[in-house]
Amino acid sequence: MCLAVKAGGPGTFPEWKALFADLMPELEVKDWYDPALNPAQIDYVLVWQPEPGRLAQMGNLKAILSAAAGVDHILADPELPKALPIIRMGGDETATQMADYVRWAVFALLREAPLWYGAQQAKQWARKNAPPTRLSSATRVGIMGLGNLGSFVASKLVAADFTVFGWARHQKQCAGVTCYAGPEGLVPFLQQCDTLVCLLPETPETKGLITYSLLQHLRKPAGFINVGRGPVVVEADLVRALQDGTLHGAVLDVFDTEPLPETSPLWAVPGVLITRMWRLRPHAPRGHGMWCLLLKPWKQVKACL
Repeated sequence: MCLAVKAGGPGTFPEWKALFADLMPELEVKDWYDPALNPAQIDYVLVWQPEPGRLAQMGNLKAILSAAAGVDHILADPELPKALPIIRMGGDETATQMADYVRWAVFALLREAPLWYGAQQAKQWARKNAPPTRLSSATRVGIMGLGNLGSFVASKLVAADFTVFGWARHQKQCAGVTCYAGPEGLVPFLQQCDTLVCLLPETPETKGLITYSLLQHLRKPAGFINVGRGPVVVEADLVRALQDGTLHGAVLDVFDTEPLPETSPLWAVPGVLITRMWRLRPHAPRGHGMWCLLLKPWKQVKACL
C-alpha cells in the first residue's frame, strides 16, 4: 500500500513519514512533491488543496484523507473522481477544540470583550455607556452549519445554558436545539439570533451567502463569529454592519484573503477580535496531538481494505 502526502508544505514530509511509520509501519509513504512520484502507484492520499486534476491522474486511488476538518478544498477540484470516499481529519479532539473556541468567542461577545480591549489599548479606565450585563440563559445563539462540528458545538452551548438555534441545508435533529432548514428556514432562523456562529463550508451555494441584507434579520445589535470559511461572508458588507450598529461585535478567524491584508478595514473596526488560533488546515505533524487526529480517519481507511 502506498500513501502520498501533501499537507503542511514540502518541508514537513519527513515528519509525516515518521508519524505514519508509527501509525502503520507496513505503509509506504511518498512525498506529493517528489518529481519521480508515479501516480499509478498511489493507493491513498492525505492532502490539503490538491492541484486540480492531480487526483484524477491516480488511476488506482482508493480513498482521500483530508488534512483538515473540512473537505471543500478537495471538492473544489472539477476533475475529482466522484466515486472516491473522502475521509475528513478530526474526531473528538477536533470537535472539543472547536467547541472551546466558539464558547470563548460567544462569551467574549456577550461580555463586550472587544470593546473593553479597545478601552485598554486607549488607556481608558472606564468606558462610557458600558452595556448592561446579560446572562447566558437570556442569550440566543444561532449555528449556521449542523454537521459533525456544528452539532457538537451546539450541544456544548446548550450545556452552557444558552438558547441555541441551528440551520442547515437539510433538516437535522440536535438535542436541545431548535433546528431550521433550507432557504425557507433561513430568515426565521436568523430572526432568533443574538449571536450568529458561521460553521459553513465553502461551496458554490454558500459563497457570499452572508451579506448585509441577511445580517439585517438578526436581533440587533447582534454578535457574529466566523470559524467556517472566509468566502462565505461578503467582507465589505460585514464592515458596513459593524460600522452602522447592526453588529455590536465580531470574532473572526477566517477571511476571504489569507493572510488578511494590512489594508483590510477589519483591522481597525471597533468591536472586532481577529484570531489565528483555530486552524484545522493545513496541518503539519506535531507529535501526539496530530497522531490522535489521524488515528480515527486512518482506522476508517484500514476498515475498507
